[in-house]
Amino acid sequence: MNAQQIFGLQFVLSLVLYTLLARWYVAPRLAPLPPASALTPLLFLHASRYLGMVFLVPSVTGGPLPSEFASAAAYGDLLASLLAFAAIAALRMGWAIAVPLVWLFSLEGTLDLINALYQGFKHNVQLGAAYYIPTVAVPALLVTHVMIFAMLLRRRS
Repeated sequence: MNAQQIFGLQFVLSLVLYTLLARWYVAPRLAPLPPASALTPLLFLHASRYLGMVFLVPSVTGGPLPSEFASAAAYGDLLASLLAFAAIAALRMGWAIAVPLVWLFSLEGTLDLINALYQGFKHNVQLGAAYYIPTVAVPALLVTHVMIFAMLLRRRS
């Protein structure tokens, strides 16, 4: 297998793994909770997305990455992290803006991940030690975004 095939296999297997964990273990435990309590643990995972700033650190990535990828991914992740923190605070405080803030976070966060994957493939980005982010973290983030959207849509109906 070549490097792209290995990357694809690892990404898909991580996506399957996190989907099964979410479906069989996480979702059943969150289902009986009030929306704010159910959304908060999912948002905590995303609050760690400031780690995406590592794409701007050449000593970690094995050299500078294409700016079209690195800047967008790093700052998109930072924004997602800050929005997740804000959404957590708003949910915990019971603010009226909490649910719109969760929507904003999840839309920005999802688009950021899709853009980073697209730019990474387009520019054949070699991530060095940051390889774990798209093969381990991004699938978990995508699965939790789906869970968040599902909770938000159920709340509306």
